Amino acid sequence: MSAPARPPVAPGPRVTAADVRGAAWSLVSTAAGLGIAIWVVPGVEVTNPWSLVLAALAVGLGDVLLRPVLRSLARRFGVVGALVSGVVAQLAVAWAALTYLPGFRSGSWVDVLAVLLIAAVLMALGRWVVGASDNEYVLGDLLRRARRQAGVPRGARGAAAGDTGPAAAERPAGLLVVLLDGVARPTLDYALQAGLAPTLGRWLGDGSHHLATWWARVPATTPASTIGLLHGSTEHVPAFRWWSRALGRLVVTNRPADAAAVEARTSDGRGLLAGGGVAVSTMFSGDAATSLLVMSRARDGLGPGQMFVRFFASPFVLVRAVVVALGELLKELYQGWQQAVRGVEPRVSRLGWYPVLRAVTNVVLRDLNTTLVAEQLVRGAPVVCVDLVDYDEIAHHAGPLRPESLRALEGLDRVVGLWEQVAAVSPRRYDVVVLSDHGQSLGSTFEQVEGRPFLDEVRRLMALDRGPRDAEAPHGETPARGEGRRRATAPDSEAWGPANTALNALRPGAQAGTGDGAGRMMVGPDRTERRAGPWSAALPELPEVAVVGSGNLGLVWFPRERRRLTGDEVRERWPALLPGLVANPAVGVVVERGAGGEVRAHGRGGSRDLRTGEVVGEDPLAGYGSRAAADLLRVAGLEDAGDLVLVSHVDDVGMVHAFEGLVGSHGGLGGAQNEAVLLHPAHLVLPEDELEDVDGVPMLVGAEAVHRRLVAWLGDLGLRPAAPAVDGVRREGAP
Repeated sequence: MSAPARPPVAPGPRVTAADVRGAAWSLVSTAAGLGIAIWVVPGVEVTNPWSLVLAALAVGLGDVLLRPVLRSLARRFGVVGALVSGVVAQLAVAWAALTYLPGFRSGSWVDVLAVLLIAAVLMALGRWVVGASDNEYVLGDLLRRARRQAGVPRGARGAAAGDTGPAAAERPAGLLVVLLDGVARPTLDYALQAGLAPTLGRWLGDGSHHLATWWARVPATTPASTIGLLHGSTEHVPAFRWWSRALGRLVVTNRPADAAAVEARTSDGRGLLAGGGVAVSTMFSGDAATSLLVMSRARDGLGPGQMFVRFFASPFVLVRAVVVALGELLKELYQGWQQAVRGVEPRVSRLGWYPVLRAVTNVVLRDLNTTLVAEQLVRGAPVVCVDLVDYDEIAHHAGPLRPESLRALEGLDRVVGLWEQVAAVSPRRYDVVVLSDHGQSLGSTFEQVEGRPFLDEVRRLMALDRGPRDAEAPHGETPARGEGRRRATAPDSEAWGPANTALNALRPGAQAGTGDGAGRMMVGPDRTERRAGPWSAALPELPEVAVVGSGNLGLVWFPRERRRLTGDEVRERWPALLPGLVANPAVGVVVERGAGGEVRAHGRGGSRDLRTGEVVGEDPLAGYGSRAAADLLRVAGLEDAGDLVLVSHVDDVGMVHAFEGLVGSHGGLGGAQNEAVLLHPAHLVLPEDELEDVDGVPMLVGAEAVHRRLVAWLGDLGLRPAAPAVDGVRREGAP
């Protein structure tokens, strides 16, 4: 692949009126912030107002002069080096300005630090009040410098909005893939109609992009869809978390060690981002050459340290993110209180760690992602993929169509619009594809309907009329006291994904495969970090039952058995379990496997053979759409699928019941959770022969199909060579 060539530019830097205004505003705001801070802190004085302007100039100049040094330090010491050196540099420049410039009398380092922090807070609040709190402030000089280098005036549109001038024609192609985590097609339609997605709406109105739907198969979860989109296979991911008989423990995909293991089993080295691509804040790498904040590579660090210098070293940017994050936390507390006061139903608790996680993901991580992606566009990376989790995070706790969730989607549209501006001045002519990994569906939780958690209900039913074989432990051994009550369960941990990535990457001496970190999963009295070993020694220590919920997809395993139990074996050992689950008002379908390989779905009024389509009584899948049988048959056949697979009840308006504590959920079937978004440039064709009919709508089915189409578009753009033929057959997805 040839190196990207920059478009011809006018000799020498171009200084525009916008640059002058931006520099003047930065100078005035910095001087004002320093002045108010000095007035507040008694240990520092200023005798000449013009000294404040001089200090503001010194702060800006120090940032420019120290940036190369900070990049060198970050290159050597990584992200932690970028953070520490950036903060120290800001403090050192401020101390030098307040100590050696005329007109100042400064005290100790503590006084100078107080001045710097107060000034930063005041500047952040000031920009927030006047409406300048958008992410362009985070990019700052990067965007202005890129415009000058490209000779493009401020306000020019990007390639996604029809950049077809001579300069665009001379630039090589590039592709930016933006994942809007959890955004369903109907949700985006509502946002477009409400004017909450003006950037995407403008693209559709201009005809530069087309909007399509793709079907997120069961399990409609982030790990399954992301591994499929980036690596082209979902066969090793039966849910968000699952029991592995081979490992003798729960696998949780938002733990970096487990994410790395899943990627290692799936990747063939030819992922979507192979050949020089960049992954930003994704769960898996897509075989990218550069990975930034990627879950599966967190044990190797967050990425090259110099990539983070702009965020950590720019004066007041980091402090601004912290200040606005605090505001986001307070906003979440108020919005959760408002839901309770108004009696909004269904709803779940929005306290605990969630307000903090929302502040981190929706402010700090969003600002950091904005900066990292923009820098990669300016550098000319051929393919960039970023996952934005803001909407998904709020929708889980507030509801998919609640006002705060749609406002988060509005903020993501602004971020995409900013990247569009960056793309206009980048060395490549970027096309932008916006897609989601799945949608979300609203509904009361299983516990709210049943009155007890999913795990407790399974245990209760197992204890009723226990069969004779269940009285004995495997191999005739008698279980220890309390052994029958051991179980595996997983708390609501999806929200911990971004935090886990950072915490595991920053752990001193962390090595891949240890499986520790925030959000660690416990298995009753047993540890989750069990390794595969001799079955004879491990069996008595395994839990009796493992139960997890991935949204409204529930899975049940019996880990003491080396193989999956059939439905008849479950009935023999725990006669009340299957009938009790089928009769539960929160449960819609229970899938079991037969001794001869048949797979049957059971509902309250009848059953259906998922292979033959034979129905006895009422069809239990009648309310789940035309894809239900194929999706459930597929997921039940995966290697690590549960012995029992459940999907919650779905009502006439598409409301479901999550088996975990989330009011907005995804993973199974019902509602809008399977209707994912695919917004693509009009000139990148979506062939009709690749589409399948889903309830009368032609669409791509499965993340693997979307992956193949994305790879084909890379070929159309000249970013992938033609796939080699094997025995005369073109291999799909080959670079």
